[in-house]
Amino acid sequence: MVVTSLDAGGLRGVMSSFRDVLLTHRETLNLLNVYPVPDGDTGSNMAATLGSVIAELDEISAESGLDAVAGAIAHGSLMGARGNSGVILSQVLRGLMGVLAGAGVVVDGRMVAGGMAAASTAAYEAVGRPVEGTILTVVREASEAAVEAADAGVDLLAVAEAAREAGGRSLERTPELLPVLAEAGVVDAGGYGFILFLDALLTEVDGRPLPEAPEPPAK
Repeated sequence: MVVTSLDAGGLRGVMSSFRDVLLTHRETLNLLNVYPVPDGDTGSNMAATLGSVIAELDEISAESGLDAVAGAIAHGSLMGARGNSGVILSQVLRGLMGVLAGAGVVVDGRMVAGGMAAASTAAYEAVGRPVEGTILTVVREASEAAVEAADAGVDLLAVAEAAREAGGRSLERTPELLPVLAEAGVVDAGGYGFILFLDALLTEVDGRPLPEAPEPPAK
């Protein structure tokens, strides 16, 4: 069943699915990690950051409203941020939740689009020297598509699908913008991680399965 808005429980569900899909894709993300340094920990750091989010959510009542849930997500991501990827992810979630916290009882497509735009702004502001071809580009282009879709008056599902489609295209273009990715023959790991967030959102909105992790490359 497709939902037209997310309540506090739905937002919890998005975060739970995001944590789960980061865990299953953790090794893939680690293998993609060549920028800014090839230390192979993007997946581990993003998963740890979401682990902190879930721990924070577990500390509040199951009956908590949207404002409390959004606040817990923002705080948990900030306190649990690990590494460069975790810090940027925490800023993305902080920007998003800052908008969703003011939504009242439920979140619709317009609120999600506005939240994603705020997430992009927060992410860029968190980086001293923003570099295109990274998660920053993917979040920005996905958010632009979400806002355009919301401006056209479509529902939450269509906004989420527009963001996922544009974000996916943006991720595929990251090697064109960042030579180190092209040299390694990979897409940006952080951008890949953000796409998994959009996948988690779509899972909550229309029940589609989370993507399975690809088979690791043969050694």
